[in-house]
Amino acid sequence: MKIKNDRLEALRMIISSQELGSQDELLTALKKEGFQLTQATLSRDLKQLKVAKAASMRGNYVYVLPNDTMYKRVSTPHTVKEMMQVPGFLSINFSGNMGVIKTRPGYASSIAYNIDNSHINQILGTIAGDDTIFIVIKQGVTKDEVIDALSEVVPNMK
Repeated sequence: MKIKNDRLEALRMIISSQELGSQDELLTALKKEGFQLTQATLSRDLKQLKVAKAASMRGNYVYVLPNDTMYKRVSTPHTVKEMMQVPGFLSINFSGNMGVIKTRPGYASSIAYNIDNSHINQILGTIAGDDTIFIVIKQGVTKDEVIDALSEVVPNMK
């Protein structure tokens, strides 16, 4: 299962960093990253990730991840291996009993999923986009308590 999870993460990174419009292009990009798979497996992975095609700024149809009407692509792409070594968390800010976590593009959903499944008592719930997570904090909980609790789940929180 770890191999599949690594492959799906690599596929997310490739889609978020490159404008690719065919499965052949995706297979070639995955092969460069060390993943050898069939077109049928790639098709199942794309379906699982709910990948769609959308018009790019240049008018080409390219693969995009869900919840990305105007998907942000990085201007200087790195290899997937380089991107996977850098954590997705960027920053956290608070206002009252709300918090906003900023992540690298494509990371918010997986980080929010980890937060929700960790059953952190200080947090009522999350809503994730592409690079932003909205958190609702229980009444009376301090920012430091939230950061301490999140640091157990989110690498590089502190």
